[in-house]
Amino acid sequence: MKPYRLKTIAQYHRFRGLPGPPNPLISVFRIEEITRLRDDEPEHIIQDFYSIALKKNVGGTLQYGQQTYGFDHGKMYFIAPNQVYSIRATKNLTHSGWLLLVHPDLFWNTHLATKITEYEYFGYSVNEALYLTEKEEETIVGILQGIEEECRSNIDKFSKSVIISRFETLLNYADRFYHRQFITQEKENHDILVRLEKILKDRFKSEKLIANGLPSVVDVSDSLNLSPNYLSGLLKVLTGKSTQQHIHDKLIEKAKEKLTISESSIGEIAFQLGFEYPQSFSKFFKSKTSLTPSEFRRFFN
Repeated sequence: MKPYRLKTIAQYHRFRGLPGPPNPLISVFRIEEITRLRDDEPEHIIQDFYSIALKKNVGGTLQYGQQTYGFDHGKMYFIAPNQVYSIRATKNLTHSGWLLLVHPDLFWNTHLATKITEYEYFGYSVNEALYLTEKEEETIVGILQGIEEECRSNIDKFSKSVIISRFETLLNYADRFYHRQFITQEKENHDILVRLEKILKDRFKSEKLIANGLPSVVDVSDSLNLSPNYLSGLLKVLTGKSTQQHIHDKLIEKAKEKLTISESSIGEIAFQLGFEYPQSFSKFFKSKTSLTPSEFRRFFN
């Protein structure tokens, strides 16, 4: 069934039986104001605006991407425009928390119009919600209350800049808390690194490279059951390198191995490594090592 689309924040308010928003481009309110789901609750919903939720004590689940989440204590979710989600709960809701809705038009002609795409957790939520400590939750709630107060104040020439400033502060704190979450999930993150190494080792077997070509970031992240953004963000925190850089490191490792112990030609090695053209392989190898494959081979032989 086609997802039910909510184009404006005002439409969302009507959809959930709420009073109209004071500002058509941004709304923040207590989730307790939504007391029940609709009798005709859509199976899937898609929005044309950003949604940031801090939810607790909900007798239900959020289906987002390929994952299902319960609404535990201090958990945040980030949904970008045009992403599909579903809510499964009893009709009468018993929940608490906050919901912030922001239309992209609010950022028109501001630096956030492009910068907001750099906050990768809008993709992380497909596989990873943000768990907050009590202190972190207090920080987020304080910012949300400040945005709510500004939205309900009389609009003047400073309103937009103040709202955007507070919203960006919220995004930056969320970024900090996500990085804290990466670091504190030590065992789980170690397991991901071990699995990543096994996957790359398997994908770089010569017969698989010839048959399938070079593994992509999407291929690797799918094998780990993680979103590409989440995996790259995690790896950057743990190792300082993105998923693509890990793939390239493994490729260079295999290339050096073949150049030093194999008698195959440069063209044959390029083919064995998944390159269609030897020139592409030579250009890539030199960009990573400052040597051409021939120069590297002569140096070690």
